[in-house]
Amino acid sequence: MTRASDAEREAVVTRLQDAASEGRLTVEELAERIDAAYAARTHAELEPLTADLPAAPASGAGGPPVVGPAGGGVASGGRSATILGILGGGDRKGRWRVPARTTVVNVMGGADLDLREAVLETAAVEITVWSLMGGSDITVPEGVHVELEGFALLGGNKLRLEGPPPGPGAPVVRVKAWSLMGGTDVRTRQSRIRRGLPDPPSPPRLP
Repeated sequence: MTRASDAEREAVVTRLQDAASEGRLTVEELAERIDAAYAARTHAELEPLTADLPAAPASGAGGPPVVGPAGGGVASGGRSATILGILGGGDRKGRWRVPARTTVVNVMGGADLDLREAVLETAAVEITVWSLMGGSDITVPEGVHVELEGFALLGGNKLRLEGPPPGPGAPVVRVKAWSLMGGTDVRTRQSRIRRGLPDPPSPPRLP
């Protein structure tokens, strides 16, 4: 049996994400298949995960991905990642890398993302959130273009922007949230250091 590579596992996960966005997989099926893809060791274990899906469209000519300006689409290519919040949380905060495409799957739980100290790998990133009886809070620093689209049933997705509008050429964070009995909140917020506020006092020590 031929061993599967990391790149091959990521390719299967990307195909599953695309199939879910097309309505071919439910949130539960997406979560189950992503878990199976990352656990797969051979091609034989990967093949059944996409066997009932149509073939992925052929990619265009090679070359680096092109990122459009604010309001445009995130071009294909670039690294992708998946974050799972199943029966719990898969939070990301502090200094972490945000790839061109991130998929968050929440089932009876939630993964909160704080981008205020994160490093964006491309000038525009796309975060897709699938939530069933759960959701995500996504915090973005001021000075970034933020967009939210999607749909919520028996729940709600909210966008709250603060501070001055971002300038030309500012990074773009595009969130697509699909929620059932849950929701995703996206908001901008300054960090404590950027506000110039002191850290809160430490509690007094008992003798």
